Amino acid sequence: MNVQDFYQIYLKANNVTIDSRKVGVNDIFFAFSGDNFNAATLAEDAAAKGALAVIVEQKNFENTEKNIFYVESTLNFLQELAIHHRDQLKIPVIGLTGSNGKTTTKEIIHAVLSEKFNVQYTFGNLNNHIGVPLTILSIKPEHEMAVVEMGANHQKEIELLCSIAKPTIGYITNFGKAHLEGFGGFEGVIKGKSELYDYLVNHQQTILVNDNDTIQFEKTLNYSPKISFGKENSDYQFELISSEHFVGLSFNNTTAVSKLTGEYNFTNLCAAASLGLHFRIDSEKIKHAVENYTPTNMRSQIVKKGGKTLVLDTYNANPSSMTASLNNFVTFEGTKTIIIGDMLELGDESKTEHQNILNLAKSLNFNQIITVGSQFKNVNDSAEAFANTAELTDYLEKNKINSENILLKASRGIALEKALDFI
Repeated sequence: MNVQDFYQIYLKANNVTIDSRKVGVNDIFFAFSGDNFNAATLAEDAAAKGALAVIVEQKNFENTEKNIFYVESTLNFLQELAIHHRDQLKIPVIGLTGSNGKTTTKEIIHAVLSEKFNVQYTFGNLNNHIGVPLTILSIKPEHEMAVVEMGANHQKEIELLCSIAKPTIGYITNFGKAHLEGFGGFEGVIKGKSELYDYLVNHQQTILVNDNDTIQFEKTLNYSPKISFGKENSDYQFELISSEHFVGLSFNNTTAVSKLTGEYNFTNLCAAASLGLHFRIDSEKIKHAVENYTPTNMRSQIVKKGGKTLVLDTYNANPSSMTASLNNFVTFEGTKTIIIGDMLELGDESKTEHQNILNLAKSLNFNQIITVGSQFKNVNDSAEAFANTAELTDYLEKNKINSENILLKASRGIALEKALDFI
């Protein structure tokens, strides 16, 4: 089976999935195999559910009468199919990466652009070498543009994802201390994320730039075409607006306050608004999108519970985002408790970075500091330093937090949101 021939089958499909539980009538199922599981064993079941086609990488599972097709690599075939589909598309594709704020920015950009266009975008956090092809393959004829999130923790990953998504506009949210172990330090982060710039430059595509970010500004100083925001001579200017715990922006005699907390989300809003203005979306419609976007993904999410204000930010954490969260949370009025969990994938810098964050937390004079995870426990000799979330929940069952405001911030692997039921 070759990609060109199979593409005609793909065009008749409803969806493409790698999850056997989600296979529906007229779907295409890619049977990925792992170290402990062979999804090809589910090929017959998928066909029985009404799958239009099933792709397997074990020859003995092929059954062309049931549209079960063998390829050498399901991953390679998925990526090649996505590239072939992308080559047929004549719509703007916005590629997005960065150390912090990718998903939130993607969600807001989608909200803004959807005020005028039919926009497809990355679902959830499907931003890797499998998720990006699935996003591209989810783009249908009715879609007028797409927003594709691209994540990476090693060099050359963004380069690969760009070769699949082929963005016509690209934006790097920021360069932060994330995935230091995989990238080989902060300079490696800059190099890895800048692979998006490399692609855009080599293909004469547009770069969206936050001119207030020194690295972005310098890397794109003499480049065209680009869309810029932030400075007096940038294409678009925005004023920061704060209302209670929430962040917003003012532009073109329009003020929009979001349901996001933290000044660090201001640039995310600016990026989305800049794209909206670039695509000639009315300012009032941009305001409507910003004000009606509600975070529900454990990112800068404010939750009211039992008379307390909880800031739930447990999907990701690194030194850059943790610092921003703590500096934002200290501005809340009333008593404050922070529950912070380990920042993962920091390699040799882990102990130093966790000590730095603990020192910062102490300097901000929070009413209570609780840490979770082995990395924090290595630098925190407090009685409120727990090795994992299970230990924390045991503690919370017996000890009530009295503060009016509570911040929960950690890397995804800590699963800190499990503590919510005990607060």
